[in-house]
Amino acid sequence: MIYGIALFPDKDVQDAANSWRIRHDPHYCNIPAHMTLREAEEWDDIMVERAVTHLEEVAGSVKPFHVTFNRVSSFFPVSNVLYYALEDPSEVEKLHQAICSGPGMQQPYNYVYTPHVTIGRNMPEGELHDLYGKLRMSRVNLTSYIDRIHLLYQTEQGGWTAYQSFQLRG
Repeated sequence: MIYGIALFPDKDVQDAANSWRIRHDPHYCNIPAHMTLREAEEWDDIMVERAVTHLEEVAGSVKPFHVTFNRVSSFFPVSNVLYYALEDPSEVEKLHQAICSGPGMQQPYNYVYTPHVTIGRNMPEGELHDLYGKLRMSRVNLTSYIDRIHLLYQTEQGGWTAYQSFQLRG
């Protein structure tokens, strides 16, 4: 089965992201607006057990924190993705590092980890530039309280659902 690890921002952030995702993100119906902490990967039952143990340890050592999304940015030309960017990504980056440092949790990345909430993906280049030009001029000030991480799995229909959630209590 395919598993991944994510954060879900507060409802107002999800609502703001979803107002764009409904038209510009083909994954809109499969998963709520989120921040990926670890990319999806096929795991067996042993790896799931290891991940649960590790995520419990991480959650026990990390305090809840606030994040602020302050702008729209893009991964172009690497990929045609628009996203809400964090004013200060350091807390999410530390959490990502803690999660990916566990046994069997290391993943080879071909990119620098950038915590974000996607608002559009797989867009034609012209549409991406038009929308980005419009959105980068708009004011973004969305805050979210992060107090848990979620181990998710992908269903046979392609949707994602929570396998287990871990409350941050450090």
